[in-house]
Amino acid sequence: MTLPPDHTPFSSPFTGTGPRTGVVVSHGFTGSPNGVRDWATSLADAGYAVRMPLLPGHGTSWQDLARTRWQAWHAAIDAAYLELAGECDQVIVAGLSMGGALALRIAANRPVAGVVVVNPGLVIDDPRAPLAGLLKFVVRSTPAIANDILKEGIDEGAYARTPVAAAHELNKMFKDTVRLLPRVTAPVRVYRSAVDHVVSDSSMRALRRGLTHAPLEVIRLENSYHVATMDNDAPEIFRGSAEFIRSLAPGSTPDAARASQKDTADD
Repeated sequence: MTLPPDHTPFSSPFTGTGPRTGVVVSHGFTGSPNGVRDWATSLADAGYAVRMPLLPGHGTSWQDLARTRWQAWHAAIDAAYLELAGECDQVIVAGLSMGGALALRIAANRPVAGVVVVNPGLVIDDPRAPLAGLLKFVVRSTPAIANDILKEGIDEGAYARTPVAAAHELNKMFKDTVRLLPRVTAPVRVYRSAVDHVVSDSSMRALRRGLTHAPLEVIRLENSYHVATMDNDAPEIFRGSAEFIRSLAPGSTPDAARASQKDTADD
């Protein structure tokens, strides 16, 4: 029996040893915590304090998302960061797709210890994107690109329609986030699918150009599509994220991700 998607937020306390470490996990555009739940719970199982909010306009209806500004998405992740920062020694930010952009925004504005993102979006290649501000008055929604997952029988629980007004907000948020990337100084690890039908390599090129002051490590995923946190490479993401976070603990030996800029994926 297939369970329905779980859109509820997730929160867990720190249960590990050593420096108290918290992780903020963000889901993607039109999705919900369902798409990154196993990632968040794996980090909680590793002992980290975790906050995974439901972003405004998500987990209900695409009509709700159409009425939501991008600043509300950012505010939800920033509030989760501030909550963890008040109880932890260090905070890591993580996210899938649009959630990756939100994580990078927090890293540009807050003193985070590190960033872990999966197929982060920063650029919308659709030629209609610059016109979305006008098109939203004519076309309310378009068919969504959801469930871009190689593994069979998996449902991320995203909206079946994409509100054009929200796509306009997403485009504005992406552009503003790209502008902020040079402010990021914490180590960044990216998990990037070799085949991604949602986010193109334009986003990766923007990330590489913008991260002028942060170590960057890109790990290629050969057996997953866009929603890799629910796909065949998910165990590698979960295991590697925990290892990366451990490497960021004060007093630990710097690994390659911290010592120098490393890129293991092709454009």
